Amino acid sequence: MSDGLEGVIAAETVLSEVDGLAGRLIIRGRSLDELAGRATYEEVTRLLWDGFFDNLPADLAPALGAARVEVFAEVSALDTGLLDRTPIEAMRALTARLADGDDLAVALRLTAAPAVFTAAVVRAQAGEAPVRPDPALGHAADALRMLRGNPASPAEVKALDTYLVTVSDHGLNASTFAARVIASTRAGLTSAVLGGISALKGPLHGGAPGPIIDMLDAIGKPENARAWLEAALANGDRLMGFGHRVYRVRDPRADAMKTAVRKLTEGSNAMPGRLAFAEAVEASVLAILKERKPDRSLDTNVEFYTALLLEALSYPPSAFTCVFATGRVAGWIAHAREQLAGGRLIRPQSVYVGPQPLRAA
Repeated sequence: MSDGLEGVIAAETVLSEVDGLAGRLIIRGRSLDELAGRATYEEVTRLLWDGFFDNLPADLAPALGAARVEVFAEVSALDTGLLDRTPIEAMRALTARLADGDDLAVALRLTAAPAVFTAAVVRAQAGEAPVRPDPALGHAADALRMLRGNPASPAEVKALDTYLVTVSDHGLNASTFAARVIASTRAGLTSAVLGGISALKGPLHGGAPGPIIDMLDAIGKPENARAWLEAALANGDRLMGFGHRVYRVRDPRADAMKTAVRKLTEGSNAMPGRLAFAEAVEASVLAILKERKPDRSLDTNVEFYTALLLEALSYPPSAFTCVFATGRVAGWIAHAREQLAGGRLIRPQSVYVGPQPLRAA
């Protein structure tokens, strides 16, 4: 038996390969280096869905734009009760209002939903009216426009597109496995996506990037980094943004995000200082981890520079996990459809280690 199913093969997939020893991510036969910063989210979504839906259009952008308009109708359900919740909980509740099913129309609505609902929730919690989608825009451009109420620059759109592509799929992680288990019961794509969102919100999975901003803000200046970090480790705190369950070398997605942040700084007066500060903190963390835990490979993961990127794009840290879901939903749907094609109910066994009933003499 393997604790946490470590090393257990639970599925065969054509969707992605995570090579933890080489630090490589492959999505449908394409390396992350080929896709991040080069392909749009719509293009990678189509790549993931190819062969799993009938009549999949060559260009998903118009259909996804129409789906954003369609799901916007559910924003009217935002009320005080939902706005008192965290953004991920409110977004999940709105997604739960979408009809279940397994066809392409359902898949498009579910892919549109996180971008539309996240922007609406963030704005409503700030006392601002939700912004109606523009179906003529690309998904990343419209997500930013709905969030901020005005058009994003080409550099900002490219940065968000890069992030969404980078996190679109990543092997059989916790949320994807949850989605596949639910899909195997034939519950429908909406149910599978809701399971993915629920798993993603945990701090050991998609809930990790937000606290990185808290850490950077608490450190304040590069010269404070070592003392703050050593105190955190002495207190038993986990340093978010470092180490990964699979990667034994640097997470390739971290490099994709760092490159995206660096490109975004080229047109900003404030971001270069923030990036330099983050790099100084990163260097301090890696040095301390090497000293304290020389037998473990603990390198920067995708979450560290994700936090800087999403902060620069005006997403509040409380909504970072929602943006993660905005990218990962395409992968959940692809895995759900792949699981359906196999047709097998996922039903592992457990080993009972509790007490045995007493037997009469």
